[in-house]
Order: sequence, then C-alpha cells, then structure tokens
Amino acid sequence: MFAVIETGGKQYIATLGEKLRVEKLEVEEGKTVTFDKVLFREKESGVEIGKPYVEGAKVEAKVLKNGRDDKKIVFKFHSKNRFDKKKTHRQYFTEVEITNI
Repeated sequence: MFAVIETGGKQYIATLGEKLRVEKLEVEEGKTVTFDKVLFREKESGVEIGKPYVEGAKVEAKVLKNGRDDKKIVFKFHSKNRFDKKKTHRQYFTEVEITNI
C-alpha cells in the first residue's frame, strides 16, 4: 500500500514505515504532521486517482528531525569572457516517517 503526496512543490511516493526527506516544515520534532494533498492512493480494493487530489485521503507522518543537507557547489563559468563565480548552498529539510495512509 502506497500513496503519492505533494508537499513543498514536489511529489513523493510514501509507503508505510518509510522515511522521507521533504522540504522544511514548520513542525517540531516528535510531533505528527498530516499531508492532505494526496494525488494517488493504492488500497486492497484498487487504486484511487485524484483530479487533482483524492478526496478524503490523508497521509500521517511523525517528524523525526529538522536539519540542513550537505553543502552543494554552485559554479558559473563563461569560457571566453574570463568569468567564473563559485557559491555554495545548504538546503533545509524535515525528515518524516510515514505512520498511516
């Protein structure tokens, strides 16, 4: 049993017991968060496809931790103009564990 959820402008496949790293949510660690934007849901009786969302469907998850991802290098280069620029970026994330679909 799995579902496709939307959060932070991205889509994730959520299976029961799976840990996901989603875009930063304003929820404390140890609390429960509910995702109500469910695009697709598989059940024992069949599948449900939303237009755009499945009505009445929810995915519940427990927040494990909030943090920042590894450092990424952003490098811009123009070959004939002697131009190069190097920056770095660390994205915020929230790690959740799916508890109920």
